[in-house]
Amino acid sequence: MAEGNGVRFDFDAVLPPEMAHKAESIGIRKAKMDFWSTITLAVLAGAFIALGAIFSTTVMAGAGDKLTFGVSRLLGGLVFTVGLILVVVAGAELFTGNNLIVMAWAGGKVSTSALLRNWAHVYLGNFIGSVATAVILFLGKQYTFGNGAVGLNALNIANTKTGLGFVQALALGVMCNALVCVAVWLCFSARSTTDKILSIIPPISAFVAAGFEHSIANMYFIPIGLFIKQWGDPRFFQAIGKTAADFPNVTWYNFFVGNLLPVTIGNIIGGAVMVGLVYWFVYLRPHGVAPALSQPKATEAAAGPR
Repeated sequence: MAEGNGVRFDFDAVLPPEMAHKAESIGIRKAKMDFWSTITLAVLAGAFIALGAIFSTTVMAGAGDKLTFGVSRLLGGLVFTVGLILVVVAGAELFTGNNLIVMAWAGGKVSTSALLRNWAHVYLGNFIGSVATAVILFLGKQYTFGNGAVGLNALNIANTKTGLGFVQALALGVMCNALVCVAVWLCFSARSTTDKILSIIPPISAFVAAGFEHSIANMYFIPIGLFIKQWGDPRFFQAIGKTAADFPNVTWYNFFVGNLLPVTIGNIIGGAVMVGLVYWFVYLRPHGVAPALSQPKATEAAAGPR
């Protein structure tokens, strides 16, 4: 704690019981936001996550020839974090992070209809922002950079994601959003922009490096692969020594039904249930433990300085 010009500055992190109340109040505010503000901020979030995906795809292009699998995945994960950093610091509405609104819903502060309405609007806006970014990148022929290495990596990523089985995609989606929502949860403890950035980097790097599935990121990863496969420059395919037929999993059906559906379900389970409802149960449920955890702090304050 420091003081200057009569203003007190607290450098201590916000503790979990306070984080829970902060998450609840933020959830209430998000659920009450008007449609146009919500959809606009959701489009921004989709674009921000797509930027992280672009960064990751570019950095990992050709890395497999020179780096081990784990190291290349780590680098891709580290740079992907720019997406959630932009969402949290710049301000945007991300479906996976908004799964934490269940903390306000579980306490009766947000209705079921308001919760589902927010999720639907944000999901739609995220889709628009992610796919629009993919269109812009395709038109800019960024996939041809590195003598086609960027586009080849994009196609391989899309082909792998659309080749997952339903249960596998769902399970990977669960683990992904558990980490994403933990990252957002950690940000509730932050008192500065630096705190938020440092809270985001480890969990997000972990989910990307481990190969978990994020529904909003996949709204960029898979469409860019589809665009390249269907309308890519013939000279690009000549440069990489491949044809569109070499990526059989990359279809619109596999995108929507084979990947996006199970991954979205998994993201909700991982974020809303495994993180949101767990922390609500611990800190916000009626007659929970939050008052007891807060008591030592109050007692210490009452005792005065030592």
